[in-house]
Amino acid sequence: MNSAELLVDAFGRVQEVVHEAVADLTPGQLAERLDDDANSIAWLIWHLARVQDDHVADVAGLEQVWTAQDWHKRFELPFPVRAIGYGQDTKAVAAVRVDSADLLTGYYDAVHEQTVGYVRDLTPADLDRVVDEAWTPAVTLGVRLVSVIGDDLQHAGQAAFIRGILLRR
Repeated sequence: MNSAELLVDAFGRVQEVVHEAVADLTPGQLAERLDDDANSIAWLIWHLARVQDDHVADVAGLEQVWTAQDWHKRFELPFPVRAIGYGQDTKAVAAVRVDSADLLTGYYDAVHEQTVGYVRDLTPADLDRVVDEAWTPAVTLGVRLVSVIGDDLQHAGQAAFIRGILLRR
């Protein structure tokens, strides 16, 4: 297995957890928060998809799926179009509501398709390219992609955990 195949596999695992976390949940369950300051499943999945979309589009030199495919219009969120959820307060988290899990998985799947289309042909030399010099050490493409995968899996796992609690009630 080469580096690109490994990245494709890792992003595929994120996609699996995203689908499992939202499968057959009602809009109310997707929006439910375990307490007043907790994230909802809808917000977690929207946020992880937005971060992946934003970060991968940036390093790939592509337009984000969010705007290119008008997902921002389908979600109808009261945020600036460039919002990805980072630093949002409890009121913003509560604003992420969807009519069905299909909206969340549809957006994530479109982001996944663009991501995989980009990473499948990366070479080891590509992964060494510096993509962010604001950090010490500077961030390479490989580090950025692994960071996105790690963040996505954490949030997808949180969504799966919340799902487990909701289904036990």
